[in-house]
Amino acid sequence: MFKFKKALCLMLTFSLVAPLSAMAADGTGSVNIPNRYNTPYSVDDDEIFIFAANYKPFEYGADESNHTGGDIVFNEIIGDKLREAFPGLKIKYGTWDYPVRYEDLNAAGVVPDIIIENPYNRIDRDLEPLGWVQDMTPMIKESGIDLDSINQAAVEMVKSRSDGGIYGVPLFIDDYMLYYNKKIFEKFGEKYPTPGMTYDEIFKLAKKLTRQDGLDAYKGFMQHPDNYMQYNQLGLYPFQPTESEEPTPEDVKVDITSPGWNQLGENIDRFLWLPRNGFTTVTDFLKGDMSRPGHVAMVVDSLQKLPAYVGDDLFIKDGDEAKYHEWLKSVDVGVTSVPVLKKNSETTYQPNTMAAFIPPQARHKEEALQIVKWLVSEEGQVELSRHAIKGVLETPAVVDSFGKDVPELANVDTSGVYWGSNAVVQNYQNTEYWDIPLYSVFRQHVLKDAMTVKAALTVTETEDIPAYIKSQVSAGKDW
Repeated sequence: MFKFKKALCLMLTFSLVAPLSAMAADGTGSVNIPNRYNTPYSVDDDEIFIFAANYKPFEYGADESNHTGGDIVFNEIIGDKLREAFPGLKIKYGTWDYPVRYEDLNAAGVVPDIIIENPYNRIDRDLEPLGWVQDMTPMIKESGIDLDSINQAAVEMVKSRSDGGIYGVPLFIDDYMLYYNKKIFEKFGEKYPTPGMTYDEIFKLAKKLTRQDGLDAYKGFMQHPDNYMQYNQLGLYPFQPTESEEPTPEDVKVDITSPGWNQLGENIDRFLWLPRNGFTTVTDFLKGDMSRPGHVAMVVDSLQKLPAYVGDDLFIKDGDEAKYHEWLKSVDVGVTSVPVLKKNSETTYQPNTMAAFIPPQARHKEEALQIVKWLVSEEGQVELSRHAIKGVLETPAVVDSFGKDVPELANVDTSGVYWGSNAVVQNYQNTEYWDIPLYSVFRQHVLKDAMTVKAALTVTETEDIPAYIKSQVSAGKDW
């Protein structure tokens, strides 16, 4: 297939540029990696190189002026414990853009031993075009990693992007949660949201809490429709099966107009049109686009925000601490599971998973595999959970450890974090994931064009997505 040929070409290119990179080394087995910031950065031959991207908290300890310090938060959360577990290994960690990016590594002939990345769209968008993924099934079996013991929805999420195999091992889940401001609920005499509440119940609450009180205007509920549709609770996948795991672009078929998609759309649409609850951004929970902090009662947002919302400086971007603590005077945060679609359901969203990938060009595959095995072990998962990161292993020890290293969470009920089960993506076999403009349904056609949900889904399926695929093919891409 076209994608296989492109990956093979890239691998051959890598084999040609690697000696040139070695010649550029400083003579001590260290490869220098030029970058846009002209910040010195190198990887030694004897280092296990772990590189992570698209998980914002890993960037928060970095110095913006020279793009260094991208390892500070990682080391605090898991890196130092990892080095304790493997005292004989030299482990180097890097965060995307602090100061190097994928293209910088590729140009220097350096391939990470482990890549921590979001499989949802980054396998096809970044890793596969570089030839940095492989079916890890034999490696996983050899290592003794038990995929059956970890979150099955996370495993299926990775598999759904892996062309018939499994390109990575899920590490943790940046799940979507329902945040609420206790101060607003107490002000208007309403009970806090609890696990298992339906969207219908949350809508009634949103109507009550969207109100004017003197000069204070309150919004009841805020949720980003893009993420809601992408990680939907029905497990719906927009691509239709073909006769191949890597269909050509002209064979890609999309369905977002079936009854299930329409049900999802209608469910969220009512919140967007609730008078004076106009959608802006979910960061309005704290401040965002609003002029005053703490005037949104409920939002659905990712779990990574929780430590920042209780004032943990480790999870707040350097330089923003003072304004966060000022805003937080208006917010007493509560957190629970996302609303469910129907009564007695316990299905939350598809998991917003971060996974570990070991590229076929990795220099230290055996050591990398042992590190990945440790990261999904109970010991490694407990360390992540202690820093308010949801693990893919849900043993009592992991669940009970949640947030223990975040003192500010001591008086916050976090039982909703592990409540319920993530939706499992369905019917992905013999498909190819494309980073299609699903966002156009609501952001363009509903909110700007004022279309009905049914019309917006139809226009996106029949016009926007085919035009996007055609434009990407013209640009030489096939994701």
